[in-house]
Amino acid sequence: MEGLGNDYIYMDCTESEEPENIASLAQIVSNRHFGIGGDGLILICKSDIADFKMRMFNADGSEAQMCGNGIRCVGKFVYDKGLTNKTNIKIETLAGIKGLKLNVLNNKAQTIEVDMGEPILEAEKIPVISNENPVKNLEIIALDKIFKFTCVSMGNPHAVTVIENVEEFNVEKYGTILEKDEHFPEKANIEFIEIEDKKHVKMRVWERGTGETLACGTGACAVAVSCILNGYTENEVTVKLLGGDLKILWNKENNHIYMTGPAKTVFEGEIED
Repeated sequence: MEGLGNDYIYMDCTESEEPENIASLAQIVSNRHFGIGGDGLILICKSDIADFKMRMFNADGSEAQMCGNGIRCVGKFVYDKGLTNKTNIKIETLAGIKGLKLNVLNNKAQTIEVDMGEPILEAEKIPVISNENPVKNLEIIALDKIFKFTCVSMGNPHAVTVIENVEEFNVEKYGTILEKDEHFPEKANIEFIEIEDKKHVKMRVWERGTGETLACGTGACAVAVSCILNGYTENEVTVKLLGGDLKILWNKENNHIYMTGPAKTVFEGEIED
């Protein structure tokens, strides 16, 4: 399945035990030459505290707390497969329980709104090494460039920096260095953005443990928060990613971030031992 080109392999574990050696399995199936190919592996599991549980593993086998594009696909999967008939569902993640609102057409979930919860802005909780709260001017040197970052956690750490021309920027050259910078104890997802106007932002992302991807839902949320904090945009923003657009709203009444975007099933199959 894919959400704006951010593609993961999804396994239904609601009626079975979670597989052993998940980290190794994620590496094998994510390989685009010798496996299925994807940005990682997502397990859809039973939950004692929500409707379902999502476990998400990057292509390198590391487990991540949350994936915005991935959770939309989980919502589509469980509805389209008849695992639930509810259009408002709760998904357990390592970043907490997330609420999904499914927009259904012809008995299929088309777009999904996700209540991503409150953004985390305290340096220690992101985590990022900084004396600022919120962290809005973290200066980091990578090779020949100086970057200024605003840091946000949406259950996973993000560092957002404004550049002049995002389309021509060498994301891999700098992303691979910045991801592992000493300021980020758990590494970080790095977002390079270009402000178009008060309602539109272009974004490219280097995801920790994976590399550049076509989209990142939590990253788009972090970008919107960063832009609003710095006065670049209004509270509702369209974030333009390589794989398509996400609409992000920061509701100041409850301090929650709402992300709306599509999810699509690409193909289904079975893996032989």
